[in-house]
Amino acid sequence: MPFPVQIMALGYVVAALTALVLLISIRFLYVVHRSGKLLHGKSQRSYSTLIVLGSGGHTAEMLNLLSVLEKDRFAPRFYIAAATDNMSLQKARLMEDSPSDAAGVKVGKTAKYLQIYRSREVGQSYVTSVWTTLVATSHALYLMIQLRPEVILCNGPGTCIPLCAIAFLFKVLGIRWSSIFYMESIARVKRLSLSGLLLYKLRVADQFFVQWPQLQRKYPRAEYVGCLM
Repeated sequence: MPFPVQIMALGYVVAALTALVLLISIRFLYVVHRSGKLLHGKSQRSYSTLIVLGSGGHTAEMLNLLSVLEKDRFAPRFYIAAATDNMSLQKARLMEDSPSDAAGVKVGKTAKYLQIYRSREVGQSYVTSVWTTLVATSHALYLMIQLRPEVILCNGPGTCIPLCAIAFLFKVLGIRWSSIFYMESIARVKRLSLSGLLLYKLRVADQFFVQWPQLQRKYPRAEYVGCLM
């Protein structure tokens, strides 16, 4: 191939890559601008909802929040917890099976329960966590393709990071629009958790809620909602 033709071909490749990067950047800015506006309309249809649970206080806070949720609007509901966390899903089942739904909806039939691999267990070495992180991310991608939720609710467990990151990527690529709502734990008084900090700084969450006014002053894009426990 003559040298000038090689230069021309290289120019076409560079131009195509530049155009692709520009389109993705524009789409990224559009996603960030539109974030938080999906559910503000008057539509009363239901939204498939992914609810991320975490061990200990994370699950207690999330279930307390869900107790006032309009369950007929957020259905079906997919509860997901780490593969080593059986207690959280049991608590979610108990809440869903209770006959206390004010709208009279048989809520138990609209809920499903799933588990996801952890990226890193407590005390696990960072070397071996590279492999487990790849496995966990692949599993999260599989679940997001299968579930394709319209709403994601989370409040701090590390298992929410790959799920939210994939959901954000899907939005940028135009595959699926999922509104991500993050509620920081009430235990976080002065600074955000690592999960919250990542979602806040990277603008992954559509709406970001905190339960202490000093956190809202420190992170102005967050919305202060008071203590929910």
